[in-house]
Amino acid sequence: MANVLLIISPTDYQDKEYNDTKTALEEADHIVFTASTVEKAHGKLGGTAECDTLMYGINEGDYDAVAFIGGPGVFEYFEDEVAHSIAKDFYEAGKLTCAICAAPGILANTGLLDGKEATCWPGEEQHIQEKGAKYMATPVHRDGLIITGNGPAAAREFGKEIGKALNE
Repeated sequence: MANVLLIISPTDYQDKEYNDTKTALEEADHIVFTASTVEKAHGKLGGTAECDTLMYGINEGDYDAVAFIGGPGVFEYFEDEVAHSIAKDFYEAGKLTCAICAAPGILANTGLLDGKEATCWPGEEQHIQEKGAKYMATPVHRDGLIITGNGPAAAREFGKEIGKALNE
């Protein structure tokens, strides 16, 4: 049983990606925590999520993995120093560092995808390639500590892949 941190945007996170990833991880007996910049986030499709912690107080030592959830709101984290610091801290601590949909752009902007294989939402592949990633046209892809997914349809598989990696 591992502690997994899902990071969502305060508004317009992708509900299906959040819910399906969370469900898959919980079905694998992992404990899921949610973080954002607000206590209650609002999804693109009308859902809401109560956050367990704010992004500004995250200590990677409290979790075994982090996953950034996509949706239109995730672009506010593309240049966010706190989001970048979280991604780097997890990766440098040897922990799974994951992102789905457009969120792999956060990892790309930190330099974590340089030389790595990754997938993302169609339309974002040029961005991650410009940052050194090798784009993989697959629903979910794992390259070492990095797991990426390409969008809502892959969210359940994304969650299962994280769960599987945590059980290795």
